[in-house]
Amino acid sequence: MTNYSPQDSTDGWEFKILRSMWGAFRKTERLHEILADEGRAGWVLVEKFDNGRIRLKRPTRARELDIKLDFDPYRTYIGPSENRIALTVAALVFGILVAIVFVAIVVARVNNRTPPSLMPPTPVEVSR
Repeated sequence: MTNYSPQDSTDGWEFKILRSMWGAFRKTERLHEILADEGRAGWVLVEKFDNGRIRLKRPTRARELDIKLDFDPYRTYIGPSENRIALTVAALVFGILVAIVFVAIVVARVNNRTPPSLMPPTPVEVSR
């Protein structure tokens, strides 16, 4: 990781880390597309940590142009965030559990109803 001098953080620069849960920075072409998009807001690459995280910086004076952008220049995720993925997985698991319970209830109700044709005959008393 890059160490910053006090001058870096006080001389009109701001930094951000951009994350991707799906490893969007793995492919060079995709990384260049993302950097070109971020470059419209004045962000430049400082370092690539791994396929899921990069550090960017921009001069603070670039904030003046933020109003003209069609995206949030302070976004920290490319693609879905960790929270969105977690909520999606939780919703899927909950939906599957509800479906299993529903099927179990239907099967139990069907098994408790024996059709009359399958019921054993009622014994008849014969009087002598």
